[in-house]
Amino acid sequence: MADTDAKNEGNGGAQKAGNGNDQAAQAAALRVLTQYVKDLSFESPGAPQSLRGRDKAPAISINVNVNANPISEKEFDVLLSLNAQASFEKDKDVLFNIELVYGGVFHIEGFPQEHMLPILFIECPRLLFPFARQIIAECSRNGGFPPLMIDPIDFAQMFQQRMAEEQARQKVQAT
Repeated sequence: MADTDAKNEGNGGAQKAGNGNDQAAQAAALRVLTQYVKDLSFESPGAPQSLRGRDKAPAISINVNVNANPISEKEFDVLLSLNAQASFEKDKDVLFNIELVYGGVFHIEGFPQEHMLPILFIECPRLLFPFARQIIAECSRNGGFPPLMIDPIDFAQMFQQRMAEEQARQKVQAT
């Protein structure tokens, strides 16, 4: 076992399969070319009264959406849309509403076609999310409220749900 570990240390722990797939595996690439804020909005309609202390925590509603658009054969624009609203009594007393569309341009090549949708709708937003989360937190803090730290999002579950909805919609249209 020590011999195997010693052999793998020289190549970063990677083992060579020796079946010709090494080139294909090395050619697969997912790179972030740029990240940007496409749209950002902060509203606090009840300020300054909404900034006073409260006895209970507000209800926080968070909506997430992901879209992807091809720019070229190997470059894609992925948009992560987050909408966060803090309110008391179901939208009657809105403390704040934050809308963010955070984008990234990704260079993707060398992956089989059947992997493209999961890469675009799971991996790309997973890479964008920490930056978008920080923007939301800073925006709420700069608006006079505690920083809103959004819990991690399961983009794989979102993707599976979206695919199931799309399949159900296609079945309805087929009948």
